[in-house]
Amino acid sequence: RAQVGESGGGSVQAGGSLTLTCEASGSATCMAWFRQAPGKEREGVAGIQTGSSRTYYTDSVKGRFTISRGNSKNMASLQMNNLKPEDTAIYTCAAVTRSGVCWGTSGLRASFYDDWGQGTQVTVSS
Repeated sequence: RAQVGESGGGSVQAGGSLTLTCEASGSATCMAWFRQAPGKEREGVAGIQTGSSRTYYTDSVKGRFTISRGNSKNMASLQMNNLKPEDTAIYTCAAVTRSGVCWGTSGLRASFYDDWGQGTQVTVSS
């Protein structure tokens, strides 16, 4: 299993921007960002299939967040613009190095992702 680390969280007022960065120790087939707020279910936010550069976004962040590859298949960033208070959560990067489907019609498949970071806090105030 690959080691995964992420950074870039912080506090920002509504309408502001943050960029999260993720790096895995192995070459990833899929990389994704999940988030979880206290008392809420874990939510798949954005994913990228590194070979094809196809991307997925949950509806609530479309047009505001952008996931992209870094300079290798083990890196991904999440540019978050026009942040809203409801975006407040711990954001965690996940990766998988084996072949498979990165997401389905119902969203990102958390069970498919083997390697998880420790999370970074994003707080958005109004």
